[in-house]
Parts: sequence; C-alpha cells; structure tokens
Amino acid sequence: MSYPIPSKLWQRISIGAMLLLIPSVGMAILRQSATVAIPVNQSPQSSTAANPIPVNHPDYQSLQALVQKYSCVVSITNFGTLPITRAEFATILNACVNRSNQLIATDPKIVTPADRQTLQRLQSEFAPELAILKKQTEELDASTGVTDTESNGKTQPLPSIAQEQAVNRPVSPKLPAMRIRGIVSPEPQPDRFNTENYNRIDDNAFHLVNNDPLSTFSIDVDTASYSNVRRFITQGELPPKDAVRIEELINYFTYNYPQPKGDRPFSVTTEVTAAPWNPQHKLVQIGLQGKRSESETLPPSNLVFLIDVSGSMDEPNKLPLVQQSLKLLVNKLRPEDRVSLVVYAGNAGLVLPATPGSQKAKILAAIDRLRAGGSTAGGEGIELAYKIAKQNLIKSGNNRVILATDGDFNVGVSSDGELTRLIEQKRDQGIFLTVLGFGTGNYKDSKMEQLADKGNGNYAYIDTLLEAKKVLVNDLRGTLFTIAKDVKIQVEFNPAKVQAYRLIGYENRLLQNQDFNDDQKDAGDIGSGHSVTALYEIVPTGIKSDVKLPTVDPLRYQRSGVTQADNTSNELMQVKLRYKLPQDSNSQLISQTIQDDDSRSERIPSTNLRFAAAVATFGMLLRDSEYKGSANYDLAIKLATQGKGEDKEGYRGEFIRLVEQSQALSGKK
Repeated sequence: MSYPIPSKLWQRISIGAMLLLIPSVGMAILRQSATVAIPVNQSPQSSTAANPIPVNHPDYQSLQALVQKYSCVVSITNFGTLPITRAEFATILNACVNRSNQLIATDPKIVTPADRQTLQRLQSEFAPELAILKKQTEELDASTGVTDTESNGKTQPLPSIAQEQAVNRPVSPKLPAMRIRGIVSPEPQPDRFNTENYNRIDDNAFHLVNNDPLSTFSIDVDTASYSNVRRFITQGELPPKDAVRIEELINYFTYNYPQPKGDRPFSVTTEVTAAPWNPQHKLVQIGLQGKRSESETLPPSNLVFLIDVSGSMDEPNKLPLVQQSLKLLVNKLRPEDRVSLVVYAGNAGLVLPATPGSQKAKILAAIDRLRAGGSTAGGEGIELAYKIAKQNLIKSGNNRVILATDGDFNVGVSSDGELTRLIEQKRDQGIFLTVLGFGTGNYKDSKMEQLADKGNGNYAYIDTLLEAKKVLVNDLRGTLFTIAKDVKIQVEFNPAKVQAYRLIGYENRLLQNQDFNDDQKDAGDIGSGHSVTALYEIVPTGIKSDVKLPTVDPLRYQRSGVTQADNTSNELMQVKLRYKLPQDSNSQLISQTIQDDDSRSERIPSTNLRFAAAVATFGMLLRDSEYKGSANYDLAIKLATQGKGEDKEGYRGEFIRLVEQSQALSGKK
C-alpha cells in the first residue's frame, strides 16, 4: 500500500527536515529570531545566546528529567552536557510537549500530574521562544504554500532524529499543546516492519538433572534487544516475540555487585530465592561484575569508525543519528587516542586516516561531510576497516572497529554466513568489534547480532540520541575497553537437590559441554565496569511441579540414583567460569559452589534479584513464554518497583513505564 504525498508537502518535508535535522542551520535561524525578539532582562531566569542556560539550572534539569522519563526526541547535540540557548530549550520543550500529547492519547495515566504541571510551567516561562518557533513554522507553511487542510487533514507523525512519532492528537485539557505544525512525513504503512529480520528464538526448556546435569553457555553483554523493544513500545505496538532476547533485557541494566578483589577481572555473586511466577520453583541468580578501570589507567585507543552510507541509510533516524552519536564519542577522546573513518556504499573508501584525538575539529568535520546514497557493499567495508585498524595497531592498546549500520548489506559479501566467516577470520588480529544498529523498517537485527557475536564484540541499538549518550558516553568504558574475553559459564547441578533446571534467555549463546575446556572456542567478552547477570529456574528434588518436565527412559548402563555422600551434601550447584585476559590465548578458571540454605526462601531478596526477576518476567510476557507460569504485568511492575533502588540515571524508572505501556497495549490487543 502506498500513500501519495502532494509535491508541496515534499517541499515542506525537505525544508522542515533541514531545520530539525541540521542543528547548525535550523538552530542558527532560531537563534537569529530569538536574539531580535527577546529582551536580555526579560526575567530573572532569562538567558540569551550570549548567556545560555547552564546545565545545573533548575529548568534545564527539569527538562532533562522529562526527556529521559518520556523518551522525548532531542535534536540538540549538546543537550545534557553543555549549556543551551533559550531557543534551543524551547525546541526541546516543544518536542516533550508533543511526546506527552502522544502518550496521553494512548493512556492519560502515563504522564503524571506533576510532570504536566512542570510542562505547563515551562511553557509559560518560555512562551516567547515557543511563539517564535510557532511563527517560524507558520512562515514555512506560507512559503511552501501548504495549507492547514493539507497539514492537519489526518494524523501524521513528525520526522525527527530518532523518528519517534509525536502525533498530532486531541490534547488533554490539562496540558495545552504547542505543536510544530507544517512539518509532515508520509503516513507509515501498516506493513512497515515486514522487512525487519529477527532470528527465531525458542525458549530454553527444562532439563532433567539425572540425564543432563551440565549447563554451558557464553556470557552476553549486548543490550540491543532492550532499546529495540523500547522503540516498538513507544511507537504504540508490542514487539515481535523473536525481537525479545531476555538476557539482553536483563543486562541492559547495571546491578550493585561488589567490585572484584585482587588480580581477577571480575567478581562472582550468587543468590537464591523462590521463583516469583512459580513459588514451587527456585530462582538462582549468577552475577558477574567487571573491574572498573580509572580513566588514567585506560590504554590508548585505535578506533576505526566504519559507517554505512548506502541509500538505505538516507533517513532521519539513520545516518544523521549516526553522525550525532559518533560526535558524542569524539568529544571524549584523549590526545593519545586515534580515529580513522571508513565508509561503504557501492564500494568502500577511507575518508579520514588515523587522526589524534586532540584534533577533534578535523574528526568532526569528516563526520559532518558524510552523505548517504548507493548500494551496500558491507563486506568490502569490513575488510578495509580491519586493514586500517591493523596498520595503526597499538600494542597493549584498545584496537576496535565501530560499525554503524542498519544491517541491510546487499552487494558483494552479504549473506549472514559469508559475513560471519569474514568476521571470524579477523577477530584473531587483536581487534575487537562494536556494532551499533540504527533505523526501522528494513532493520536487520539478526545479521548484526551475529557479527558482534563472532567478532569478539558487543552490540547496541541506538534509537535516540539519549541512547547514544548511554552507550558511547555513560557506558564508554564497558562499550570500548575489554577486560576479559571468551568468558564461559558451566553449571553442574546436584541431583540430590535439583530435579530439573532451565536457563532463562541466552538461547543463541548455548555451548556444548566440551566447549567449556576448549580454548579455541569463541565466547563473550566483558568490558570495564560491565555487569552480567544470568538466571536459572530450578525445580527442587521431590517437588511435583505443575510444569511439564521432559520424560526420558531410564538409562541401562549408567549409575542410577546418587551416593550417600551426595544425599548429605548441601550443595545446590557448582558454578565454573573460564576467561582469557584480552592479550592471552590460554584461559583461567574460577569455581565456586552455591549452598541450598532452606532459610534463603524466607529472606527478602536483594534489589538486584528483584529487579532482574522483574525484567525476566517482562521478557517472558512479551514472548508469551510457555514457562511464564502465573506471571503478569502487575507482578513485573511490583518486582521492579521493589527493586528500583537508587536509580541515578532513571533507567529503571523508564523500565517501569515501559511495562505499564505494554500492559495497556496488551489490553488493546
């Protein structure tokens, strides 16, 4: 199905996009108008372009809290880190009002009364700038000849850096709207996600301990699934079940595990409690905490930005967002760091040779010059990026390719098998890989997840500039600096205590039992300061579970039953970990046991375990898992609220709101 768009509207899109998507142009216009129209001493809190609003200003902090809380679209690159002008403030405020209107139309309870009052107050204080913004749009309407009938004839989403759909809907009388009219985009087609690609995931089943006592898997620090799931929910629909990888939802969040002691790169923490969705069962948490390196001890970086500039990236939430995201990272570079820039479309090319981090203006200018167009020769780009990284290799340094793409490779080496084999050949060069996914509609999640998995790398999905800030600024150490590679976990369950078990998530990270001791077998990596969490649901021995367990005929030649020593043992399971230091080829072993203390079930679970259980509950609901038991959205909200903790960055609060939105969407469905 297609939607014809009048030529006048297309004119309007291009001019409007220039204002929203090119801050250096759009904000220059807004600054110019604001300087003429706003007296310097308008109010005690007023600020001009020469006297911007500082980051610690109460209004600035209130707006930043609203942006984070409601995932408002922000097209101002320095927001949250540097002062901004009143005109820039008004632009962001307007986006938050539009976003709130959208959420209120979905469910009036989502935007709290306190936040509505804050928005009203800020609208009143910045009324002159909002009026200028409105006037600019009206003048744009007049110059392009677009009438109100054309622009408001039907509900249409606003294009933006993150392409979040702030829809013109009737507004609650409690929150007056100041909408940006006159900028439209084609109405989304109902099948717009049909070409997105996700690998099939079948939930891990229960295993009988008597027949299969070992569970072996590779750790995973990817977070892409969570931000991708969030993108679906904030756009008003539940995600495809195969887009939900529960371990990535859980590991999106940090947990309060203790820092490792001595020379070990990470600590191991375990905890046992009753499974919230099936009290007959127990829930076991295994938490790894990577050692956090101080900035002065971090090695120098040799980074190669590998940017997809093919035609499929010519959308607001793709290449423009890539450029703004990488700029955030560039601003954190040190003089001893080096950056190269490789692009690929019909073919690959070197845009910027290795440049010291002290020459930020040169690096930023190269990023600004990028333009999209052409087919996608991803394989050639990967070959060239690794070649450049190897030429500038820093011994004992951080050598990494950062790939930014929607994954839509279609020229040369393009199949999943060919690309993953290519990456496997490159990973032994001491060069790690970070994959950043962008965009909607033709997004190829499965391809990018496999590339990161096979390339000693990590994988994140960037849906907004705030997510880019989380990945490339707040979590910079964990994203870019690996402290342990090929990290594997093997758990042996005691049949005297455990009847059956299942690993929650990690379906595509399972290993053969013999792979645990095979140092040639690739596994996951842990970055500086990263935490990794795994959950097992176990059925205690002697419990008649209401979950259907597998049936296996008795073994004729194997030992039946357990010894007296096993019966008297109080060990629930043994947890073993293997890892390699980044420059090593031989693994090291950590081993510890988990005791079956019956009194544990009466203890109050930690906030770590409660919140991880909440996220697992949410993931099972989104996947409609056959193992979800009595789980429901109210249970997920309750557990998350109890496990919210300090939540300095607001990520756990955002999660609770996502669960509430999903509950509303589930009811509508």
